[in-house]
Amino acid sequence: MTNSETTFAETMAKWHADREAANKATRNELLPQLRGFGITEVTAEYEGYGDSGNIEDVTVQPAGIALPDELSTKLGDFAWSVAYHQHPGFENNEGGYGTLTWDVTADSIALDHADRYVECSHSRDEGL
Repeated sequence: MTNSETTFAETMAKWHADREAANKATRNELLPQLRGFGITEVTAEYEGYGDSGNIEDVTVQPAGIALPDELSTKLGDFAWSVAYHQHPGFENNEGGYGTLTWDVTADSIALDHADRYVECSHSRDEGL
């Protein structure tokens, strides 16, 4: 391994560890707040393409519980961060999309993610 590869590998490992720690801290902050509202599940739909993206929709169960704007924003930011941590760069080019489902009761998160890509089929015929 060259020095630049070592540096890149170390940089990526640090980025990964820092993001994981930040997500864990945010998760630990959000969990009691959501439980305090009686929330049992959070679902966040996200979409990324053309070098940008966002959270399309955040819903909670039981339905009908209105979260304060600040908590709703933080929840959307958390969902984006978790998706990005698992699939960095998914917002680039054709992008990716998915659904984060957080079982608040069990404190378990599932991420259903899809990446879009362009496929190309090439052929060359000679001497026809």
